[in-house]
Amino acid sequence: MFTAEIITIGDEILIGQIVDTNSAWMAAQLNMAGVKINRITSISDKEKDITKALQSAEKYSDMVLITGGLGPTNDDITKQTLAKYFNSRKMLVHQPSMDFIEARFAMRGLAVSELNRQQAEIPDNCTVIPNRHGTAPGMWFEKNHTIVVAMPGVPDEMKKMLPDVINRLKQRVSLPDIVHKTMLTYGISESALAEKIDAWEQALPNEISLAYLPNIETGVKLRLSTAIHNGNEIIAQLFENLANILGNSVYGYEPDTLESVVGKLLRRRKASIATAESCTGGKIAHRITSISGSSEYFRGSVVAYSNEVKTNILGVNPSDIEKYGAVSSKIALQMAKGVRKALNADFAVSTTGIAGPAGGSSDKPVGMCWFGVSTPQETITFAKQFGMDREGNIASAAAVALNAIRLQLTEF
Repeated sequence: MFTAEIITIGDEILIGQIVDTNSAWMAAQLNMAGVKINRITSISDKEKDITKALQSAEKYSDMVLITGGLGPTNDDITKQTLAKYFNSRKMLVHQPSMDFIEARFAMRGLAVSELNRQQAEIPDNCTVIPNRHGTAPGMWFEKNHTIVVAMPGVPDEMKKMLPDVINRLKQRVSLPDIVHKTMLTYGISESALAEKIDAWEQALPNEISLAYLPNIETGVKLRLSTAIHNGNEIIAQLFENLANILGNSVYGYEPDTLESVVGKLLRRRKASIATAESCTGGKIAHRITSISGSSEYFRGSVVAYSNEVKTNILGVNPSDIEKYGAVSSKIALQMAKGVRKALNADFAVSTTGIAGPAGGSSDKPVGMCWFGVSTPQETITFAKQFGMDREGNIASAAAVALNAIRLQLTEF
């Protein structure tokens, strides 16, 4: 199988100043194209480190994809290092890139500096991969039957360039047709899921692989992959059988999300929703409104972080707060009913809990959250106990709330 290594260059990655999202995205795209990723490496902006990484990658991979270090500043040395590594005789001005740079700067009313002009210079023994969204062209080298491609580290520029790289690769190498399909589940743990589908998993054909991908915001994803003929049809049938086993634990298939599925269900019923959030601080509303067109069904949100907002805006009984505490079934119920009434929504969901890491007690520990779900017929409440991590608790609570609404809408 054709293999590749991804190398990201930049001290900003190594010191944690930025997160390397390029590698994950590239790996997904290459894998779908039939390229197996052997290794992902991050290195500093130093010639010796780039050279050593290339020498190592050549031993194990058919292709090396590099991002970073192609900018106009003095610390961007990838191009010069590659020219030396591939024994380039000289640097040449790539006129189409120069024309693009000059036109880009002219549109902004800016002069092209000498450093910007140097970005259009390329080693004489590389093939240019055009950059239609930036000033640094990509470069394609070949040595000892290994392909090395250098692309900008700017995510948007790299993402627009990679399809050209893959197309060029497909013209030179026969790649297998890889089929991936991912089922999305929520409300069932990875271990419980594995136990429930054990017989189904054991019966999978040898040519089809299964991966469990748990995540606190998306639930457990189940990905089937294969390169066999009619893979799409075979996987579709396998997942149809699995859906019958898992029932309403399945909420869709990638690229679905909990929020997009909730939106589709609301649209189908011509219904609206509102949220009343305490411990989640608007996270549920943020996820709902991340979907384009959500204004069709989302009324709004009340982030009732203080007890005064709970009582004054949502109509929560202050004596109930005093008696039961803000983190309780009584308050979650009144918050959900209150926001549904206040914002004239058909459905509503509420959260009230202790996100942590401080604020817990023996009877209400950190991570406890009460949920309320209000529908035209009833309002229900339930509690969940999460962990000690504040960010994780907020993310988990928002996902549980969205799933609870999904289940109500499915039954409605």
